[in-house]
Amino acid sequence: MDYRILFLVIVVVVAPTSSNTNIFGGHCSKQDPNVDACLLKSFNNLIDHMKEGSPELGIEQTDSITIDELSIALGGGPDGYRATFKDINASGVDEVTITNVRSDLDTYQFQLTMFIPHISATARYRSSGVLLLVRASGGGDYWGEYEHVKAKVYFRGEPYERDGQTFLKLKQIKLDFSVKDIKMGVENLQNSNSVLQAALNLFINTNAQELLKEMKPQLKRDLAEKMSRFLDRILEKIPYDDWIVD
Repeated sequence: MDYRILFLVIVVVVAPTSSNTNIFGGHCSKQDPNVDACLLKSFNNLIDHMKEGSPELGIEQTDSITIDELSIALGGGPDGYRATFKDINASGVDEVTITNVRSDLDTYQFQLTMFIPHISATARYRSSGVLLLVRASGGGDYWGEYEHVKAKVYFRGEPYERDGQTFLKLKQIKLDFSVKDIKMGVENLQNSNSVLQAALNLFINTNAQELLKEMKPQLKRDLAEKMSRFLDRILEKIPYDDWIVD
């Protein structure tokens, strides 16, 4: 996955160094009863800044992410349908907005609710097995249009002292997401014909949410692993004291 966009989506849960405080719109006070509203404003201020790239943070302007590979399996046995999607490119993720923040600063827990209006995806597609009573082995191009994407990211940190400052070490991270409307299909199929391609696209669009459900466990694991590694690096560099005051 492209770490530039991962930074855009995930770094909203960490704060800048003092020299970059203006990027976040200022610090948030632990004593403020509306601290979550303060964090919400700061996180969205950061996102707006990142959309144009951030040389001081090593972030280039981009609107897409890439995922190496995802697989789905429908049915068991030797004829069970298997499909693999490689070199997945998803654009539109830079339009992410944080819509809600829930924090427990005493236990260093945070939950962010995110919204992306539209994501377009393309990938190389290969399948094997039987689908709709027809052997559907071959490959081609996949496309998908995902409307109203909502995601929740939860993480918990553990404080420690270094060089007279407080830092957080990532202890736990979870995520989930949903998509309201999905349109997707395959084209340019190898070893196939127009009848099979039409049947596949009918099946895919009729069962789009079920196919997404099959993809979600692997996708969530992949994203959580990448987010965990990246947050570890960010939290190691940025003091918690520069994020939350009091």
